[in-house]
Amino acid sequence: MAQSLRHVPVGMFGAVMGLAGLGLAGRAAAPVVPLPTWFPELWIALAALALTALLATYVLKVLRHGAAVREELANSALIGFCAALPVGMTLVAAGVEPHSANLAQGLWWCGVLLMLALQAWALTLLLRRRIGLVHINGGWLIVLVGGIVMPFAGLPLDHRELAAAMFCVSAFAAPFVMGAIFYRMKAGPALPEGLRPSAFILLVPPCLIYVNGDALWPGLDGLSLLYFLALPLAVTLFIAARRFRRWPFGAPWWAFTFPLDALAGAAALFAKHHPHGPWPALAAGLLLLATAAVVLVLARTLLALLRGNLFAAK
Repeated sequence: MAQSLRHVPVGMFGAVMGLAGLGLAGRAAAPVVPLPTWFPELWIALAALALTALLATYVLKVLRHGAAVREELANSALIGFCAALPVGMTLVAAGVEPHSANLAQGLWWCGVLLMLALQAWALTLLLRRRIGLVHINGGWLIVLVGGIVMPFAGLPLDHRELAAAMFCVSAFAAPFVMGAIFYRMKAGPALPEGLRPSAFILLVPPCLIYVNGDALWPGLDGLSLLYFLALPLAVTLFIAARRFRRWPFGAPWWAFTFPLDALAGAAALFAKHHPHGPWPALAAGLLLLATAAVVLVLARTLLALLRGNLFAAK
């Protein structure tokens, strides 16, 4: 079947998260990993380009296929992935802030307001409906715990109080949402193969609570333990995903990218505080892994788009 605007998933904004996250991880790694200055800026530029293209595409979908958009917003299993748009906006805001503070401010406020609206709607779905294990997946972390990304742009844009508030609420929610996802993985039905990459989103809370918690409250004791929690979790997820090449390719594959960006950023922060020993080398290795994941998924996305099956009915 030919590609159609109707089949453009809102979760495709995960591409913006993956691209921008790699750029921000590259900036964070610069003090401990020798990188060309263009490396992080390239990925930030690609993220801004992807956001522009996808936003224009999705606006057309809203205008021409409003019923399909309403279906996404009403689907308890997909609502979490809708938050990839505001999270992507705030990440791009953090990326472009050194170049254009005004553009960054606009993206920040659009992202924050949309994020708050989606969180309110997601909580409404939880209260109105009986949400079963079949509806629980990594996307719920994006919408309910996505506030942990807000300090990336909020701090340089001088919105510390709001960024800290959204961070704290999301950090508080993180163990409950992660617990629900782990329970679904243990006792519930298996995720459809197309959604299995979303399990990697479990890496994001420990990594970014460490990174942005340190940015908000430098030297806060115990935060680095979250990094050491993320490392074995990453190994476990890779073991569980060892047959990933058999999974059907689609927008959820971008869920591999931002979590690995977050892990690389956490490794860079720890290496900055511990410049001796294996930590800088580990940070370099994890940044290389994140880059490889982004390049692979980006190449497959462009290939699927050219072949005409990226936005075709599944």
